Amino acid sequence: MELAEATDRLLVAAERLYYRNGIAAVGIDEVRAAAGVSMRRLYQLYPSKEHLVAAYLDARDVRWRGRVTAHVDAAGDDPGARLLAVFDWLGLWFAEDDFRGCAFINAFGEIGGDSPLILAAVQRHKDLFRDYLLDLARAFPTESPESLAAGITLLAEGAMTVAAIGTDPDAAAHAKAAAQVLLDAAR
Repeated sequence: MELAEATDRLLVAAERLYYRNGIAAVGIDEVRAAAGVSMRRLYQLYPSKEHLVAAYLDARDVRWRGRVTAHVDAAGDDPGARLLAVFDWLGLWFAEDDFRGCAFINAFGEIGGDSPLILAAVQRHKDLFRDYLLDLARAFPTESPESLAAGITLLAEGAMTVAAIGTDPDAAAHAKAAAQVLLDAAR
């Protein structure tokens, strides 16, 4: 098996198992078996579980942000509609059968600051998402895009947490309504 194929198979298996069951609950051998990769190859690619988890998070980040961006791009050119489209996408994501919350918040909750590699992957994702929202806010007619982006980020992150713990099935819609208030006030 080529390195690229083994890498892909391991990352797919890691994402499926870690996201569904949690990082601590899934042993490295379970990921290896699900990927159909030898233990030797696994450790050749990822010298520790920590390295595999960080790689899974980085791969998930690319896909997750790609999905958000595609949805926002489909919303057209209006800057306000583009910002609100983030919440529409969150609502679609929250409704998926396998939704188990934000993988990055989950990883941080499980591992916390105990793993510099995993913490860096979580922070990188959150920074990139915040920066994306800031880019969207800069296109909106406001004197303070930084402040607008900070509010939108908090609403999006809060909606993810509320949806994950199941206290509000309409978390994305409520966050979108609050985002509309922010947009109206920012003009």
